[in-house]
Amino acid sequence: MVELKTDTSIDAMHAAGQVVGRALTAVRDAAAVGVSLLELDEVARAVLREAGASSPFLGYRPSFAPTPFPAVICASVNDAIVHGIPGRYRLRDGDLVSIDCGAVLDGWAGDSAISFTVGRPRPADLRLIDTAERALAAGIAAAVPGNRIGDIAHAVGRACREAGYGIPHGFGGHGIGRRMHEDPDVPNEGRPGRGLPLRPGMVLAIEPMLVASGKDAYYEASDGWTLRTSDGSRAAHVEHTVAVTESGPRILTARVTP
Repeated sequence: MVELKTDTSIDAMHAAGQVVGRALTAVRDAAAVGVSLLELDEVARAVLREAGASSPFLGYRPSFAPTPFPAVICASVNDAIVHGIPGRYRLRDGDLVSIDCGAVLDGWAGDSAISFTVGRPRPADLRLIDTAERALAAGIAAAVPGNRIGDIAHAVGRACREAGYGIPHGFGGHGIGRRMHEDPDVPNEGRPGRGLPLRPGMVLAIEPMLVASGKDAYYEASDGWTLRTSDGSRAAHVEHTVAVTESGPRILTARVTP
């Protein structure tokens, strides 16, 4: 069942989303050659603590997971697509990093992700990240009353495929509210004009995932969480929490640049 949020609830979700935005900005600013993924997780934890927010990631255990998730961010590096567990790995020059983070504030959740490079970037990585951001923007632009879930999926998928990138099958966005994952599913590829109609008050996490080689195949790493590209190619992941409103899409996790 899809819950339609009131304007007051959407404002509360915006407050949670701003915590997520600050956490992601702090993590990106702290990411440098030699910094460990565990240290980046500590940076995000500090932002959540300061805001009085909790993490929907920490302790989360969906049906596929062998263990509860042990961190407040997912940190996926190079060939890791999503769900990377922060560990002792220290960032190296040229790494491509995707960070996913959530926050729960006053009972409402926010969820967002960014991809960036560390040190000297590879031009191919910058193109991959730019396409991911354009796919996200296209999906957000389609999140208007009168459209359908398929219109969002088509917009995201078209941007990815036209650039020659792969899309991991079965993974995409989702509804969000008092829980991090709610109905409906928001695929990263689909047919326009199909699926659930979009109505004011729906809040969706739209999250493109791109594979550089153009292939869609992936595998689950031995930790039971991390998804990696099957051919070792690099991946990018970006995400925003977005409210469908009468006046257009409202991004609730927008990051404010100082």
